[in-house]
Amino acid sequence: MLSSALFVLTFIAALGTALVAGIFYAFSTSVMRALGNLAPAEGIAAMQSINVAVFNVWFMGAMFGTAAICLVLAIGSFLAWHQTGAAYILAGSALYLAGTILVTVVFNVPLNDALAATNAASADGSKIWARYLSDWTWWNHVRSAAALAAAAFFITALIARTSQA
Repeated sequence: MLSSALFVLTFIAALGTALVAGIFYAFSTSVMRALGNLAPAEGIAAMQSINVAVFNVWFMGAMFGTAAICLVLAIGSFLAWHQTGAAYILAGSALYLAGTILVTVVFNVPLNDALAATNAASADGSKIWARYLSDWTWWNHVRSAAALAAAAFFITALIARTSQA
């Protein structure tokens, strides 16, 4: 029972981490570049709007639902340590939880909160925006890479499990 549940959850985690990696990748390579091409006041206002709109069941479900699955998988990997792929499952879970969720909480959210408190039309707005674009995008790259690497570990675990059978 643990073996088949672990397989199904690993498959779902692979999909979830890949989806989140894709969202973050698209944001870093397209959305932030487009916002950076706007006048600072317009870019700030647009990002402030995005940071409100992102609080929806689809995005939060993908990001934090995947985190919940990774937490279960991390525990399950210890319980099934003797099974093929358990180390890959643990590595994928740890990468997603630390590199995506923890980075979000420690770096991206505080940057978003600071931007939310910024008056887009203020004299400091341009300086704050330039720093935000650089710092937020850097940490978003980290989140994207961590989620993609987690997906690769989960896929590797699945391949190892199916090739053993």
